[in-house]
Amino acid sequence: MIVALMIGRKGSRGFKGKNTFKVLKKAMCEYPIMAAKKSKYVKKIYVATDCPKIKKICKKYNVNFINRPKYLNNSKALGDHVFEYSYFQIKKLLKPKKVKIIVLLFANAPTITHKMIDKGIHILKKDRNCDSAVSTSVYNMWSPLRARKLNKKGYLRPFVPFETFGNPKTLNCDRDSQGNVYFADMSVSVVRSKCLESLKSGLLPQKWMGKKIKAIYSSAGCDVDYKWQIPSVEYWLKKNK
Repeated sequence: MIVALMIGRKGSRGFKGKNTFKVLKKAMCEYPIMAAKKSKYVKKIYVATDCPKIKKICKKYNVNFINRPKYLNNSKALGDHVFEYSYFQIKKLLKPKKVKIIVLLFANAPTITHKMIDKGIHILKKDRNCDSAVSTSVYNMWSPLRARKLNKKGYLRPFVPFETFGNPKTLNCDRDSQGNVYFADMSVSVVRSKCLESLKSGLLPQKWMGKKIKAIYSSAGCDVDYKWQIPSVEYWLKKNK
């Protein structure tokens, strides 16, 4: 059985109320649900939240709710653990039916379509060795080569030693010089249930993806954490209808 799970809580420090913020007249959290509803393969949709507003908005889509415990409703709670907890709750609810593939969504990630979800499912069906297929965008402007951190004296230093990328003499300021830089943009992760059954063995930083991860190619996808992202999200939604 293939199900979808969206997570989102009511508290947000940087962008308050981001999950229910209106983007092109719809709440942010509606877009992942609408995409899952249109999927050819998703049979049930679950929403794990402590937010009354999210529940009120999502009720009209006939979804099932999972109440998040208090220890998973704060800024320190990792998405890994929220997905893991929610998966096992779904597993109990559906018994004896088995969840084979689960579509993982974020309430603040509206850059998603049903075609992307179905593409991810196709990838897993075709490649039995693949653990997951995740939405992936190319962001060469955020190459790790450009990343910096502050040292104790307040000076900017390379976040990663330049030798990591090869001979420093061959490196330059061209953002494309090291080839494309692929980011899992968090719009969707289509994963096998085994990834959540054995979360500890997953690859950092998003352990729910397992180890053998393939790309669902997107462009400018993101999860929203700042208001300055809203215009780009609106552009994405208009472009992708």
